[in-house]
Amino acid sequence: MSQNATVAAAARSDSLRGIACLILGIAVFALQDVVIKKISGIYPLHEAMVLRSIAAFPVLFFLVWRDGGFATLAGPGWPWLLVRGLIAFFAYGCYYLGLAALPIATAVALSFAAPLFITVLSVLFLGERVGTRRWAAVVIGFLGVVTIVRPGTDLFDWAALLPITSSFLYAVAMVVTRRIGGHETAPAMSTWGNLVFLVGALALSAALGSGAYQGESHRSLAFLMRGWTQPSLVDFVLMSSCGVIAAVALTLLTQAYRVAEANVVAPFEYTALIWSVLNGWIFWREWPDAVGWLGIFIIVAAGTYVFYREQVKSEAGQARAVSARPNSP
Repeated sequence: MSQNATVAAAARSDSLRGIACLILGIAVFALQDVVIKKISGIYPLHEAMVLRSIAAFPVLFFLVWRDGGFATLAGPGWPWLLVRGLIAFFAYGCYYLGLAALPIATAVALSFAAPLFITVLSVLFLGERVGTRRWAAVVIGFLGVVTIVRPGTDLFDWAALLPITSSFLYAVAMVVTRRIGGHETAPAMSTWGNLVFLVGALALSAALGSGAYQGESHRSLAFLMRGWTQPSLVDFVLMSSCGVIAAVALTLLTQAYRVAEANVVAPFEYTALIWSVLNGWIFWREWPDAVGWLGIFIIVAAGTYVFYREQVKSEAGQARAVSARPNSP
């Protein structure tokens, strides 16, 4: 087999592994959305995040041990792991708060502004070039976001801004992941992220755990401001299970972006919409209205086209590189 064929086969294998990891990670994460929304009317966000983070450590430590050992946690790139963890903490915090007030399908759909933000950030920070058609798709995608949010109408809920903010921060975290993914293992990145989650949740608990600021009627604010509440055994297990879910899902997602190009695996994040619509209907009888479906369609179509154009550009660049490289004897 020629060197070119070997390189192409390895790239295909990495792409398939990345796609498989991402689809599985999204499916696992969908379970967490159900749990978070279920407990958001009773317990505070910081309590759920503390229990989630503590429960995640045994799983993460096992994964770290299996993938290079504990020395991988103290590599030279640990400051970037800390930064990435901090960004992810705010990203998921915003998403969880939005989930408390919005239908699951709406929150998930708005979070899919992330690929659009990734395109913009790749120009600003990675020096990538984006053509007119991709810019047009980005603009159309953001129009889909506006369609779902419906600012200026009686149906507008400011909580819709939370998953949008989350999607922007998630995009930043993914750009950081691509920068450091070649030097850091997926379990190491997930462990650092979980450590930041725990510290951040403990800080929120120290500030809000007494319940001195509770009493908000809006579901997102109530979820944030509510004081620490003694959980039932069932709810304790549910909140703790989020740690195992998050540990496995985050590691799978991180691994997906480590082993494969983002423009190859990222379109499969849209499988989350399938789970969100199903779970919303099964557990809460939620169903997007006609305008909501229109916004979802616009976002998915625009994001898919952006990924398609990036794929075409990536394949063209690889073809030029291969043609310029002589075959090995």
